[in-house]
Amino acid sequence: MSETTLGGPEVALSLGRAHSVPKVRRTPAEIRRLLQLALAALWLLDGLLQLQPFMFTKAFATQIIDPTAQGNPSAVAHSITWSAGIIGHHPVGTNAAFAAVQLLLGLGIACRPTVRAALAASIGWSLAVWWFGEGLGGILTGGASPLSGAPGGVILYALLAVLLWPTDREGPFPAARPVGAVAARGLWLLLWGSLVFFTLQSANTGPQDMNAMIAGMADGQPDWLGAIIKHSASLVAHRGLAASIILAAVLALVAVAVLLPPAVRRALIVLALVLAAVIWVVGEAMGGVFGGQGTDPNSGPLLALIALAYWPATPRRPGRRRPETWRGRPREHSPLAR
Repeated sequence: MSETTLGGPEVALSLGRAHSVPKVRRTPAEIRRLLQLALAALWLLDGLLQLQPFMFTKAFATQIIDPTAQGNPSAVAHSITWSAGIIGHHPVGTNAAFAAVQLLLGLGIACRPTVRAALAASIGWSLAVWWFGEGLGGILTGGASPLSGAPGGVILYALLAVLLWPTDREGPFPAARPVGAVAARGLWLLLWGSLVFFTLQSANTGPQDMNAMIAGMADGQPDWLGAIIKHSASLVAHRGLAASIILAAVLALVAVAVLLPPAVRRALIVLALVLAAVIWVVGEAMGGVFGGQGTDPNSGPLLALIALAYWPATPRRPGRRRPETWRGRPREHSPLAR
């Protein structure tokens, strides 16, 4: 049967269009939901790491919690020592509770009906762990560094809960929707600006300070990861001040990204992602998750997730707006649209 019998080239063209796959663009709500699911996955990972055998021993309190009191003001140090004493006397029960809380937070954020309650609970839990478990990330000790996880990985969970809060408000990037563009930019500047400050503290700028900080993370790691860390440490040996200045300059460049045009901002957010990966692998040994004593992946993945929350939204093209669909249904029925 000829093409003319079917109605000519017009019919053939319409049939071709019917079988073509339309290009699907994620809505802002879907992008936010994907970021929420990534945050949920990190909470679930924390809960699973908390179930490692080492965490159920008294050594968890004496080797992980208690040392964070060193260098902190007396009020903070005494509260950490107090919490470490309770954990040390009841390691099994307290650790089981810690793991359960983190697993429930992850599941709650992953389930749409409970996402708001879980995000709110995660803020409170993060603040408590940041104080009693991380010693405020060491920011009051004078020796905090981005390479060691400053300002503390767990406080970044609380920040992400705020930036990814479900809302119907519009914004130029996902993190701006819950709090507004001005406040979101302020939080970005505060975070990355603080990393610049920590990098340039006198305790981190000595000739061997950065080398010692990085090299110390190689202990107890797999051979391949230890080799990467040791090689990286050798690159900054006796070059601590220069390396700190370079790192601070890169961090400062990332910090001002939110003040620049979207095209430049995208490039600097990519730089932030690369920097987060370097910090995570070289400075944090991937959170020590391969050593049997890591309680969380540390700040690297969280910094990357925060950076993605600031990715500029693609402006809509002028012209007639066509209804967006997902599997033949309105876009609002997509499982990621809330």
